[in-house]
Amino acid sequence: MKHLLNLLAAIALLIWGMHLVRTGVLRVFGATLRAWLARSLGNRFTAALSGIGVTALVQSSTATGLMTASFVGQGLITLPAALAVMRGADIGTALMAVLLSLDLSWLSPLFVLVGVTLFITRQASTPGRIGRIFIGLGLMLLALESIVQASGPILASPLTPTILEAMGGDLLAEIVIGAVLAIVSYSSLAVVLLIAAMANTHVVPEAMALGLVLGANLGNGLAAVLTLARSEAEVRQVTVGNLLFKIIGVLVMAPFVGLWVGHVQPHMPGAGHGVVLFHLAYNVIISVGFIGLTQWVAKLVARVLPKPEQGPGYRPHHLDPSALSTPSLAITLAVREALYQADVVETMLVGMIDVIRHNDEPLAIKLRKMDDEVDSTYSAIKYYLTKIPRDDLGEKESRRWTDIISFTINMEQIGDIVERILQDVEEKKIAKGTNFSEAGMAEISDLHQHLLGNLRLSMGVFLDGTVRDAQRLLEEKGHFRALERTYAANHLARLADRSTQSMETSSLHIDLLSELRRINSLLSATAYPILEQAGKLPTPGERARGHEGGLPSV
Repeated sequence: MKHLLNLLAAIALLIWGMHLVRTGVLRVFGATLRAWLARSLGNRFTAALSGIGVTALVQSSTATGLMTASFVGQGLITLPAALAVMRGADIGTALMAVLLSLDLSWLSPLFVLVGVTLFITRQASTPGRIGRIFIGLGLMLLALESIVQASGPILASPLTPTILEAMGGDLLAEIVIGAVLAIVSYSSLAVVLLIAAMANTHVVPEAMALGLVLGANLGNGLAAVLTLARSEAEVRQVTVGNLLFKIIGVLVMAPFVGLWVGHVQPHMPGAGHGVVLFHLAYNVIISVGFIGLTQWVAKLVARVLPKPEQGPGYRPHHLDPSALSTPSLAITLAVREALYQADVVETMLVGMIDVIRHNDEPLAIKLRKMDDEVDSTYSAIKYYLTKIPRDDLGEKESRRWTDIISFTINMEQIGDIVERILQDVEEKKIAKGTNFSEAGMAEISDLHQHLLGNLRLSMGVFLDGTVRDAQRLLEEKGHFRALERTYAANHLARLADRSTQSMETSSLHIDLLSELRRINSLLSATAYPILEQAGKLPTPGERARGHEGGLPSV
């Protein structure tokens, strides 16, 4: 029991080491790798080469597949090009298996020492994240050595021959077991290295090891399909097409397992070398030999998983799921989506004045429907941000995370206010056929122009605001509040003069001035985090003298 526990612990350590390497590489070089991958998709051969390079670095064809699938989902590349990338990704995984199967155990303590030193001393910086990669590599090499050591006593156990005999050389059962192991571990590379280590110690026979390798490759494709099962059809097409290639490879290679064991394996320096080279041969054959089938497979998959008709529902423009493992990149994408949300709000605000001025009811209905997109964008950004690993965010990125949430909440609230204004205009002005007085309409238009300017200034402050811009935004808040009070007093004066138009629209007019002030307060909230960080936030006394009392909701 103790020896089995040692073996399971070594396997777990191997998987964890691979996880550290994969996440570390993505967090340090994720944006660069994505850009490199995107630039290399001109034809299927360069796409395959880029797949080899990216996968060799991240040590996960699944991670490469997620990046590639996201490109397809955003319409940046075609499905055949994505399938070509996956062919290269499989070769990249196989090459890493060959490299890591060599006796590199002497590097393990060096990698762990360097990695821990970098990680502890510079944890939140790039060197600290590189240290994470070194720790992962050291743990992987240590785990492979531990697997070899733990396999010896298990091989000597009288139960081992009995279990192997029960398997009866059933190739189908071996493929199924290998696939299950790859799905559970979420890494075919880890499973192949495990099989190679156990083959070296003769825990598993050579023929069984090759069957398990075929299953591990199949399981890798199944894991990607399961991971993206709820994604858009365009994304799922990549994983299903990749799985189809792997199935073809298993069908082609399975009959040659016996020939490999009988004619190739005897020339290998060890059983483990034969396993990883068989794994490499499998992936080279289905990648190089079948790369000409990418167009055919793409057409077949597109027929099986057709793209649905584009409905009216909201779809994120910039929130790429594959970027979540690179927090800095994910934060940048969330900022871009937040600015898109602000653009929709700006469109609503620009159209609002035309509705008020011209009693344009169809435009009012169209603009009110846009609030659904503002709300959906906020929900998508919030959900996306919650999936970013907060522990991996530096201090600056954590502040940015909070700023994005605050900004999108305020934009969502502004959208709700604009929708409410439009509904009131429909019910209290358009339906009754009334109009504001000429002076009242001019004042509302003037406030509206100030509001649009403050919205654009707020967007600039959010994107890359300086302290001066933030201070200017707060100054505009005080100015807007003074204008609102002046125009409210002017309206009351017109009421005192018994102006008919002012009397007919008085309730709507006062409510509109109040709602515009609320919108402006929400826009001004963008300035507070920047000023607080710079130590230039106005004191309560200064706010009472120059601004509306109290902090706006963030």
